[in-house]
Amino acid sequence: MKSKLILMGVVVIVLLSLVACSSESSLSVQSSVNCDDFLNDQHITGEVEIAVDGVLTVALCSNPTTGFQWAESAQISDQSVLQQTDHEYVAPEGEDNETPAPGTPGEEVWTFKALKKGTSEVSMEYSRPWEGNETAEWTYVLTVVVK
Repeated sequence: MKSKLILMGVVVIVLLSLVACSSESSLSVQSSVNCDDFLNDQHITGEVEIAVDGVLTVALCSNPTTGFQWAESAQISDQSVLQQTDHEYVAPEGEDNETPAPGTPGEEVWTFKALKKGTSEVSMEYSRPWEGNETAEWTYVLTVVVK
């Protein structure tokens, strides 16, 4: 009888651990696109799934020395499902603690919070906004499914 209780306890602990691991992985989701990807395709789309209350991080190649920039705020189709919480430029790091060569691209990183179940589309454009009606050099559209 005692060994059955111990065995059941171990099974419950293992099952709870598996559930916690699967939930944890959907609470933090990352999407990254490097410069080479945009050289091959100027208009990239993707899809991710994330849990309610999860955090989505999107990192896109950016090189401000070219005059191009990503919009500060992403366009979010349903802000009741997904909310932007942060945006920052991350400068490139040099190898072996050396300063990177001039013109080396860094990344722009956005952080989003999943608010409720549903689907929302995040759109971003990389352009020179002061040029007026200039079309975007690169676009990134990410469909976010919150479960």
